[in-house]
Amino acid sequence: MTNPRDLEDRLIDFVVQIIGVVEILPNNKAGNHIAGQLVRSGTSPAPNYGEAQSAESRKDFIHKMKIALKELRETLVWLKVIKRKPLCEPPKMVGIIQETDELISIFVSSIKTAESNQS
Repeated sequence: MTNPRDLEDRLIDFVVQIIGVVEILPNNKAGNHIAGQLVRSGTSPAPNYGEAQSAESRKDFIHKMKIALKELRETLVWLKVIKRKPLCEPPKMVGIIQETDELISIFVSSIKTAESNQS
């Protein structure tokens, strides 16, 4: 199982990567729209995970983890749009889609475990 502190650090690194992508998107209508969406969805999993660590109940924990998962899935879609268009140089996208997939898998697994441990 992933150490909560390690996952938090990984999510913070992810936010830094997202900001890096957002900062190089073109300054045009499409680029600005996608940048706004990506900065919202891509920077929210870390603080949502932080909130989950202080959840008031298992149900609250699961809810907060599901919010983070939802934001990661939205982020993945925006990253795929950026890559498919392409809206920035391919080297800037190296690893970030894979990291998003891995984070999604971690959250899915954690949510399933929490749900199976509910009374």
